[in-house]
Amino acid sequence: MNPTQRLINFGLILLFSVSLLACASSEIGDACDTSGAADECVEGAICTQINSGDNVCRKTCTADTDCGSEEACNGVSGSSTKSCQPKTKK
Repeated sequence: MNPTQRLINFGLILLFSVSLLACASSEIGDACDTSGAADECVEGAICTQINSGDNVCRKTCTADTDCGSEEACNGVSGSSTKSCQPKTKK
């Protein structure tokens, strides 16, 4: 294989690798970009703004019973979906 073919092959592999990373979805608890965006998170999760102002992927829910004992099922800004969010401490 000549140097030009090697360079082309390397470029194709690099392009393929970058495209795979761009399509990867964030896991529950991982950072995401846009509150209300379900396509940034794994299936069953949605990007949710938390109290600190950061966005993280949270499990979607329809009722509090879908969430852990320290979480409540609340609405997500930018969508009509709800997610399991930490209960506010009193």
